[in-house]
Order: sequence, then C-alpha cells, then structure tokens
Amino acid sequence: MAAPETNDPNCYPLTGVGWASNQNTCPKEYQLITATADGSSANFAKGFSQKSGCYLCVSSLLIKENPQGDIVADIQLLPDKSPLPSGFAFIGEFLDSKVTASKKKRLCIKRVPFSEADTAVFDVKLTGKSKQIVPSYTCIGELSGFVIWCRKGRVAKPKPLPKPRSIGVDMRGLSLENKSSRCLSQGKREELDTLPRLSKRRSNLEPKDAVYSTENIYGISAMDGVPFVLHPRFESNMNVPSANIANLQIKSRAEIENEYNYSFMTEKTAAARLPPTAS
Repeated sequence: MAAPETNDPNCYPLTGVGWASNQNTCPKEYQLITATADGSSANFAKGFSQKSGCYLCVSSLLIKENPQGDIVADIQLLPDKSPLPSGFAFIGEFLDSKVTASKKKRLCIKRVPFSEADTAVFDVKLTGKSKQIVPSYTCIGELSGFVIWCRKGRVAKPKPLPKPRSIGVDMRGLSLENKSSRCLSQGKREELDTLPRLSKRRSNLEPKDAVYSTENIYGISAMDGVPFVLHPRFESNMNVPSANIANLQIKSRAEIENEYNYSFMTEKTAAARLPPTAS
C-alpha cells in the first residue's frame, strides 16, 4: 500500500533516532520520548538496579524550505544476531556509562539524502503491552514491554526555483529600454527636420514666466496650443515696410456704429402685419 501524503506543515521527516539516559546526555537537536501514547512513563530501564533511565529520542528536519543532509527513510526492530539489511545502521546511543540498551532486539534505521527520498519516517510513538492501536501509525515491534510505532509518509519536495535565463549579446541589443530610447531620439530628430522654418518673431512671443509651464495642470494657460509660427508662404509679407500701414483709416466707435447701424424697421413692420382673414 502506498504511503500517505503528509500535508501537515508542522510535520517534518526525522533525521535521527537514538537512545539517551536523560536530558543532559541527549543531544540538543534531539527530543526525548519520555511518555507513551496513554501518558505512562516511557523509560526502557525499569529495573531497580538501574539508577539512570533509558529513553528513545528523535531529531527532526527543522528547515523544510531548504532541506539539507539525510533523513530517516525507514526504521526496523531486528532480533539479536540478525544481519543488518542493506543501507541500515543501528541507532545512536547517548547513555550514561552504567546504562546499556537491550541487545535482545535492536533498532536500526536507514538514512538517505533528502533529495533522493520518496518516503520517510515522520514520528515515533510508544504504547504498552496492551498493543493499543495508534491510528495512521505502523507497528515496528515490541521491546522491553513497549510497542514501538512509526508514522511514514511521502516526502513533499519543495518546488524548484526557475533558473534565470541567460541573455546573449544579441538579445541584450533588443532590450526595450535601449530600443525605445533610440526610437525616441530618432523620432525627435525627424520631427525637427520636418517642422517649417520658424519665424524670427517667435522668440519674442514665447512666454518666459514659469506660470506657463505645462508640466502640471496648474501651469496650463489659455494660450497653450495657439500656434505662433507663421506658415512659410506668409513670411514674405513680413518684409513689407511699416510705412504702408499709415494708409489705413482708423475709425472711432461712433463712426463704426453709424456706418453699420441698421434699425430692422422692415422686419418689424412685416412681423406686425395681421394675417389675412378668410372671407
């Protein structure tokens, strides 16, 4: 049967299993299993002659986002004098000098690199001789009055980051930024070449004050957009001597009103006539 998928983000594959007498002898990266699933003491050294304990301890892969090193792919309980399966090794012992682990049956684990592992051991639990079933766990065997269980599952590999694409010299030449800047510069030159010749009066008509700046909405004036450049065909008229302007007759407002005054009497008379009545 296929191993179940482990989706719990707080559950990490084990990296090691061992024996330890107490918290002082247990390595800092390991955690002692001091109690069984039902809350009883998990001390494998129960005899009165033993002055120190003997507990199982496990270590976990804490950095799941960037896993490194080996993890526990399998765990087995072997009878005494049984040969070790290929790739397996006996668990480590971090015990006091006067404490020895059971030799009748010995625990062994198989450790493989994380990148090569498809399944792994995620947890170890203990129960009493009553053989209480632990859901989702697999029974390893019985040792010194305890039943050992482990939880296995498929290893969730982190998604590999996409490799950065190398850009060749030819591709860098097609960069949008460089291309746009070149097109813009070329477009400005073409625009300047196609503009009609500017009048000499333009320099006197251009606003000098910053209030006419069109960089923002508050600088827009009523004269924006009004062309101050004469068409080239009218340039010749600018060379006419100013003396000819003296022939123009300047009229006053009263003269203009008298000349163009119209009373609209004809229209008013026509509008006042009564329509003909039917006889």
